[in-house]
Amino acid sequence: MTRLLLPLLLTLAAALPAHAWGKTGHRVVGAVAQTYLSQTADAAVKDILGPEGIAEASDWPDYMRSSPDDFWRSEANPYHYVTIPKGTTYAEGTAPPEGDAITALAKFRAVALDPDAAIEDRQLALRFIVHLVGDLHQPLHAGNGTDRGGNLFICTFFEEMTNLHEVWDARLINYEELSYTEWTQWLVQKITPDQLGDWAKARPADWADESAAIRDTIYPDTQILSWDYVYQSRPVLKQRLSMGGVRLAAYLNEMFETAAPAAE
Repeated sequence: MTRLLLPLLLTLAAALPAHAWGKTGHRVVGAVAQTYLSQTADAAVKDILGPEGIAEASDWPDYMRSSPDDFWRSEANPYHYVTIPKGTTYAEGTAPPEGDAITALAKFRAVALDPDAAIEDRQLALRFIVHLVGDLHQPLHAGNGTDRGGNLFICTFFEEMTNLHEVWDARLINYEELSYTEWTQWLVQKITPDQLGDWAKARPADWADESAAIRDTIYPDTQILSWDYVYQSRPVLKQRLSMGGVRLAAYLNEMFETAAPAAE
């Protein structure tokens, strides 16, 4: 049966778009960020998103991939990842003409800050910003250019057929059986002031380079994953979720505070 399933799974993996973190992971990043938003950034987020909030907004770009609109079916697909071949950095490469997560982040930042843009466009832009910061902290969203970010690495996770990308998107997170609010509470209470300062200094290209470096260490020697892989991966998983939330807050704080008019 396994031999019959592998060709089918490979075909499906090649056809399906890559997601990052899954709903729970993205909401964790958003909720952690909410903890560290400045008053200026918090007010600006509420002005744009209203009662929605960034945790709820965080997985909207993945949900909208099911839309029949051409923007979601084709144009927006490359925005969710970057490609960094092994042994290189993001700065050493060239962003593809269709864009990637880092060029999209800059594009949506400009829209979110444009007071003359339609509110619907600013909402789309801010939702994407929240989502893309999370994406850039999922190690397999800094793909090596050979296997669609681990989608073509077929494996089992506790005897269920899957692929390495899906393991990192959701299965490692869901294995803990925590809600996104429980995840957030447990992570935030362990983030130190020194970590807050150090993590916030990094820029988007640094986030991608970190993910690429981690990516090269998380491909297992076996395609049968269970307890050992969870044990090895859990510290990395927790740190990337924590870093993503802290950096999302830092990004939004800097973005909105820089744009805010000076007090008279």
